[in-house]
Amino acid sequence: MFEGLTGRLGDIFDRLRRRGALSEEDVGAALREVRIALLEADVALPAVKAFVAGVKEKAVGQEVLRGINPGHMVIKIVHDHLVELLGETSEEINLSATPPVPVLMLGLQGSGKTTTSAKIALRLKTREKKKVLLASLDTRRPAAQEQLKVLADQVGVASLPIIPGQTPVQIARRAMETGRLEGFDVVMLDTAGRLAIDDELMAEVVEIRDATKPVESLLVVDAMTGQDAVTVATNFNERVGITGIVMTRIDGDARGGAALSMRYVTGKPIKLLGVGEKVDALESFHPDRIAGRILGMGDVVSLVEKAAETIDREEAEKLARKMEKGGFDLDDMLSHLHQIKRMGGMGGMLGLLPGLGKVKEQIKNANLDETVLKRQEAIILSMTKQERKKPDVLNASRRRRIAQGSGTTVADVNRLIKQYQDMSEMMKKMKKLGRKGLMRQGLSALLPKGRH
Repeated sequence: MFEGLTGRLGDIFDRLRRRGALSEEDVGAALREVRIALLEADVALPAVKAFVAGVKEKAVGQEVLRGINPGHMVIKIVHDHLVELLGETSEEINLSATPPVPVLMLGLQGSGKTTTSAKIALRLKTREKKKVLLASLDTRRPAAQEQLKVLADQVGVASLPIIPGQTPVQIARRAMETGRLEGFDVVMLDTAGRLAIDDELMAEVVEIRDATKPVESLLVVDAMTGQDAVTVATNFNERVGITGIVMTRIDGDARGGAALSMRYVTGKPIKLLGVGEKVDALESFHPDRIAGRILGMGDVVSLVEKAAETIDREEAEKLARKMEKGGFDLDDMLSHLHQIKRMGGMGGMLGLLPGLGKVKEQIKNANLDETVLKRQEAIILSMTKQERKKPDVLNASRRRRIAQGSGTTVADVNRLIKQYQDMSEMMKKMKKLGRKGLMRQGLSALLPKGRH
């Protein structure tokens, strides 16, 4: 998300940084470009106007601190206003009520509401240690209730038994009663959606709301629908009342305008982001981190959190011990590739590191992300145990056999072995320098000399 906007803003700020001092005209010209960039990213016009006006007020006549580049000062002001636009603080799901806490899931058909309900249930179960009951109130869409049951089984939470013929309100009341009798902490009520907002849908949702008194009414919107998502949020908020927003398919939306508009237009926080199809692909929404990503500052905190959740600690420690000793074989390289894949591939990792947005784009353009990881994995898996332990035995005939077995070319095999050799060389340097030497000389000590 935000790839297009990040690229445009990056170019604008690169030009500002090159100037020793900024005049009012410089700031005005830059903000005109920022305005166009925001509109092209599908940000709602009222939000764009308020944002640009706020930045201009602070940037023009800003007292520039000694030793600070004026361009950097403007970027800092833009960052702070982006955070303000996005909601300033991160807000989690509110469970501050007497159990069972009712959570109402709202949204149009196709927004990912049912899948998101299961994702949130898994999140509450694993992170908050809550006992969650999932209940489908969708009596219209064929097999909707069965779909939620399958998802509930998949994430390891309970689902309300299906009784044919009940109305959505009757199901909701039964879900809350079951929650009370069986000691559930949270009851998630997945309402029916429609292809578009209509009076019948709103009347049904209002009736369910009044019957269950939900602590949270979460609206699920598809980021790919752009400003339509903002319109949907506005209508639901005005007619039903929502407490927060969950945006899905943000991994497929390069513009991100809906996310930037949502808080300003509705006044309601974005609480969670759906970042993929897997049941654990759900992230908290942190305005400061998102603003950092938009401005190419990266999001190292999210990268560390993702690593903590996905990396096999025992496997990582074993690899670290081998690296310290300087012993590193192709089985270790395969383990390393698996860790990278679990963290979303090279593109996913680079997008969270400061200043590497353009590198990520180059990797994407060169098709060097998932395709390369899969190819490298196939090559290593086509080797014998002996070849993985002792790569020096890989002569020309063995390399031809491996290429044929992995569906790749000899050139691909050669590239992987060269990469392995470079990594091995780096490991040996790490062993030779030791931890103190590394701390003293930094990463430059590990870089190949005379090669680029």
